[in-house]
Amino acid sequence: MKIKLSVAVATYNEEANIARCLRAIRGWVDEIVVVDGSSSDKTREIARKLGAKVYETTNKPIFHINKQMAIDKCSGEWILQLDADEVVSKELKKEILSLTRNFSAYYIPRKNYFLGRWLKKTGQYPDPVIRFFKKGRARLPCKSVHEQMKVDGKIGWLKGHLLHYPYPSFSEYLVKSNRYTSLTAQELIDKKQKPSFWGFCLACFNAQKAFWVRFLRCKGFLDGFPGFVFSFYSGLHHITAYVKFWEKFRCSNSV
Repeated sequence: MKIKLSVAVATYNEEANIARCLRAIRGWVDEIVVVDGSSSDKTREIARKLGAKVYETTNKPIFHINKQMAIDKCSGEWILQLDADEVVSKELKKEILSLTRNFSAYYIPRKNYFLGRWLKKTGQYPDPVIRFFKKGRARLPCKSVHEQMKVDGKIGWLKGHLLHYPYPSFSEYLVKSNRYTSLTAQELIDKKQKPSFWGFCLACFNAQKAFWVRFLRCKGFLDGFPGFVFSFYSGLHHITAYVKFWEKFRCSNSV
């Protein structure tokens, strides 16, 4: 018996990506639900032309809130949650359609592209994400940008890949990095922490640790220059976030 399959996507100014994402699933899924955070570009128009049910809302600081909204609006028995910068590979499509579905949810490995190449090391592969699940069995906590879904039941693994194109240019990488470090700074504020010299020293230590873990232990050097750059900026995240935290704390306490 055929099982109804829905796809849930949250978007914000994704006109450069959304068509590629939806074309890879169009025709073999039963429903596409897009929750858009009031994009100022043509994201909603493109999604509607490709057959998606589009709902407009505000753009939340924690983007997973809109992702969960899209999931909640799906009517299918099974849901595939995608980001607009992801593409379902032919192998993954075939696997999903032939799957016996013995688990409540499934991990899907991702191929992440950075500076024009797929990072095979640097801690970026297989980068498993829980994206395929039975309706009602998985939810996003909506507390952190890098969180995984909470699943009620057993989790299996798929072999097919999601192709992930998060950074079409290094400039776009810096834009997203700026947003992520701001979120990390706000998390420190929310935890009622206070900035200090020793706290900054710890951030510097964590930055060095993050770099060497990705570049040496995760063999980022095998990914060449892109592997070095990704490792370096992964470490820099800790320092940048702490400086923003210090700035936010000073501003909030000077009022």
